[in-house]
Amino acid sequence: MQNRLLRFSQNIAVGLGCIASFGLPALAHGGGEGSDLKPGEYKASPILTIEGHGGLENNLEGHPRHYAIDGLFGTVLEWGLSNEGSFAIEAAIGPALVWGEAEHFYGQVHVHGAEEAHEDEDHAEEEGHDDEVVTSASPWRRTDIKGYLSARYQPNKNLSIQATYKPYYITRTQDEDKLGLRNEVQAGATYAFGDGDVNFALGDGLENMVDGIFVSAYNNTGWDSDGTYLGNYTDTWAGFGFYYDQLNVTLSGGPRFYTPGSYANLPQRTDWGGEIEFEYPIAENVVAFAHWEAIYSSEGGEGWGVGFQHHIGTGVTFRF
Repeated sequence: MQNRLLRFSQNIAVGLGCIASFGLPALAHGGGEGSDLKPGEYKASPILTIEGHGGLENNLEGHPRHYAIDGLFGTVLEWGLSNEGSFAIEAAIGPALVWGEAEHFYGQVHVHGAEEAHEDEDHAEEEGHDDEVVTSASPWRRTDIKGYLSARYQPNKNLSIQATYKPYYITRTQDEDKLGLRNEVQAGATYAFGDGDVNFALGDGLENMVDGIFVSAYNNTGWDSDGTYLGNYTDTWAGFGFYYDQLNVTLSGGPRFYTPGSYANLPQRTDWGGEIEFEYPIAENVVAFAHWEAIYSSEGGEGWGVGFQHHIGTGVTFRF
């Protein structure tokens, strides 16, 4: 069951809207995906992830929000390697039902002048009968399309190297969201110090904690749907993962080194953040999950403020 749960935690990453946590739950526990495949063995597993998630940008004026329900269907192709390692390719695609703003790259800056604000108000008054006029903080918008393509090389049970491409297609221009394809690329590695076999319900104590400790470094780079380069950030985080009976808990956090694109006219900065993730097997091939990531920015500027941004999500993954 443990190996199965570890594989699920990799698949759950398909549905996560935030960033920077792809693959970490499994790797926090030794990166055991593929440990039940002998060298040369191959396995293909269709997956379906359904997730509801929201983004709360409390550091920006007006506290913009985005909410979505994603339904991503895909597959995991995995090959067993020597030394309990593996190589895997994961891919998924599906609809994202959007309320408020669309999901976007972390740190994206929106600058509104006073004239633009008045134009928006006049436009809203003239079309007060239109269903698409903003009548609340998070009105229903449209259905976008999002995807995920990842390659993961795990030479042994402790080290994992991963590259991920996350396309997001905006199906209609609305306010800040412009018709077109947003792109994000992520690359990095995670190293787990132990075998991940920490279960406090079975009597493990503080002396066993090293088995759940890991470190990771992941870089994310983003482009908006009009081709604008939005910048990049690197999370260099440490974490700890453990079980309590069948409940998997992963805690991680650290600095986020952010370099905005030139469009933003903002300097480089260091933000700070952390994430807590939960996973629980509902059935043999079904795992429920939830996560909360909070990032704090200590520097402000035009279109950007000091304070927290949050991303919260919950859902379920089916593996067939």
